[in-house]
Amino acid sequence: MTTPGGRPDRPPRSRRGFIVLAAAFVIAFAGFCALGMWQVQRLGWKLDLIARIDARIHAEPTPPPGPAAWPAIAADKDAYRRIRLAGEFLDRPPAFVQATTARGGGFWTLSPLKTEQGFVVLVNRGFVLPEERAKAGNAAGPAEVIGLLRLSEPKGAFLRSNDPGADRWYSRDVAEIAAARGLGAVAPYFIDAERRQAGEIPAGGMTVVDLPNNHLVYALTWFALALMTLGGLVYTVRERRAG
Repeated sequence: MTTPGGRPDRPPRSRRGFIVLAAAFVIAFAGFCALGMWQVQRLGWKLDLIARIDARIHAEPTPPPGPAAWPAIAADKDAYRRIRLAGEFLDRPPAFVQATTARGGGFWTLSPLKTEQGFVVLVNRGFVLPEERAKAGNAAGPAEVIGLLRLSEPKGAFLRSNDPGADRWYSRDVAEIAAARGLGAVAPYFIDAERRQAGEIPAGGMTVVDLPNNHLVYALTWFALALMTLGGLVYTVRERRAG
């Protein structure tokens, strides 16, 4: 059947159904817009964080935070600070922590350094390939190190826990490594040493600062969904009026 104007005859849509559908569109539109704005805010936060970390990496090195400052150390204000250490590497075997870098699979080399201030800091002296481990040594003796402050990495890696008894390490867990080496209390951070010279073993200066920033893509996705929802609402209203 057709209407007098020649249009197909459609069953009338209930007013209640129309209101429920329109309300769902409005709620979804508001929700998608809110999520989009949240991602815009997150984008601003991430850009600010990236700028602050970049400034820390290229700043003049400062003394290491001492025990009085340890409870307040946090990633947002301390990670990747450029630090200068002076003191003496202790006569302890390094902890070799499994890692993958641009050179391939191998190990970070962590050794304890007693600072001139009297406390101990673990230093990631750099990366070694499996066949280079014997050349890394324990570095015992006086030393000066410049590098980036990194926070401890507790509880091992994904699906792999550290095994201190077997001296197998999958994350740079400062407290666990210190306990295994009988160091007592150590700083709750470690220092990624900068590169000193070409061809050195371990190879320093291999810190990768990679802060994913996909918030703009997420924001555009939510706003696109909001526009699609708005289009659905307009279509529904037009169909209601036409009916």
